[in-house]
Amino acid sequence: MSMFCFQCEETAKGTGCTVNGVCGKNAATASLQDELTGELIGLAAAAMANAAGKPTGNTHKVIVDGLFVTVTNVAFDDNAIIQQIAAAKAEKLKLVAAGGGNPAEAYDLDLLWEADPDIRSLKSLLLFGLRGMAAYAHHAAVLGKTDDTVYDFFYQGLAALGQDMPADELLGLVLELGDVNLRCMELLDEANTGAFGKPVPTTVSCDIEPGPFIVISGHDLNDLKLLLEQTQGTGVNVYTHCEMLPAHAYPELKKYPQLKGNYGTVWQSQQQEFAGIPAPILFTTNCLMPVRPSYADRVFTTSVVSYPEMAHIGDDKDFTPLIDKALELGGFDSLHQMRGINGGSSMTTGFAKDTVLSVADTVIGAVKAGAISHFFLVGGCDAGTPGRNYYTDFVKQAPADSIILTLACGKFRFNDLDLGEIGGLPRIMDMGQCNDAYSAIQVALALAAAFECSVNELPLTLVLSWFEQKAVVILLTLLSLGIKNIYLGPSLPAFVSPNILNVLVEQFALTPISTPEADLQKILG
Repeated sequence: MSMFCFQCEETAKGTGCTVNGVCGKNAATASLQDELTGELIGLAAAAMANAAGKPTGNTHKVIVDGLFVTVTNVAFDDNAIIQQIAAAKAEKLKLVAAGGGNPAEAYDLDLLWEADPDIRSLKSLLLFGLRGMAAYAHHAAVLGKTDDTVYDFFYQGLAALGQDMPADELLGLVLELGDVNLRCMELLDEANTGAFGKPVPTTVSCDIEPGPFIVISGHDLNDLKLLLEQTQGTGVNVYTHCEMLPAHAYPELKKYPQLKGNYGTVWQSQQQEFAGIPAPILFTTNCLMPVRPSYADRVFTTSVVSYPEMAHIGDDKDFTPLIDKALELGGFDSLHQMRGINGGSSMTTGFAKDTVLSVADTVIGAVKAGAISHFFLVGGCDAGTPGRNYYTDFVKQAPADSIILTLACGKFRFNDLDLGEIGGLPRIMDMGQCNDAYSAIQVALALAAAFECSVNELPLTLVLSWFEQKAVVILLTLLSLGIKNIYLGPSLPAFVSPNILNVLVEQFALTPISTPEADLQKILG
């Protein structure tokens, strides 16, 4: 069986995976994900048809969870994907039956992969962006935050994938998706801060204390809250992994004394860092890599995440098996010292929009006084491909009077560095998960308002790393806001054709990264 997938930055030879996915999925799994996507396009078309019933909350859930399942490094279990396909088919039949019409056929995704290069490029941007937005919508919905504007666009965007549309209309939809995703990320920000409080600056240890513990990975803060509630009084500690690090900054999470610190570094090192770990690991969202035998008996998944033969925690969110496993394994006998990529023993997080804006006067004063020369937002998705040391080197070489804002897992390349302070402000400020890009945008907009200029006129440069579909939709959001001169790497997306890349370069001055030295010279003049 052959496959075709080029949705992530690691895609084979920079063109597309055709035998097995670099992410670890096989051709059969890739084919099922394409089938699921085709069914979701058919469901969306049915929802948009006049002779169909009105989509319900369950329709929304099927669409969002189905798209989330197809995000890179989420689902490897074919049976779980087959269940999502069945759910999409069943929901489509319900809508059609309610309207008395005939069911639309599922879309054949091969038609997209074989389309004209520019049309394929624009539809890929739309599809992958929808997958990224689905992740954010999923997290917001778990905490009770929804918006019809967001869900309406899921149907509109998916339905458009199955239609013949000219390139200019597709480009318009792609940028509209970026605009809608801003609202989606705002929903998620409201959901997280409403449920867990506003993040505050917090220093997190990399050391692991003796005794039983659980490592929780992914992005779902609600799963962490439930785990913390259930581990109270058990003697089991909890450590975050990778994108869960920012959880330590939320007051309603950090109040639990058993939330101790952060385990490990970048997500792509999990196969080495989890080898023989004396504790179970819970994966709540994407960033699950193929599981190795050295720790296969202690991996648990939940929500949309799945892996063959791994224990799955269902919708009841009963983490008893996880806690029992932690007690059985017992943890380390003595203090286990771990370090960041650069040898640091701690990491700081919690510089979300409310914290940064609370010291806006200090920041603005420092800029006007010449103490701060430039702001760099250096962040995004990390991965294992060569060239990503660029971001570490860029931060190290950034001028001593510059501030580094960061977010998402790309920060693990440098977030254990101590670059000192400027006027009492740390030079590296971690704004949170990739889910928290909304914070960074709001800070940029607020600074622009304070200086009475546009974001593009600020002494601010975005230097982004990308890996998967959530990074794609964040980039589309930035472009929809008219933000220009973004540096992107380590390579450009394989699914962006030369013609479409030229459009993005001409309209937004989107720039591939080169070397830290050359890029800093170009940025700073």
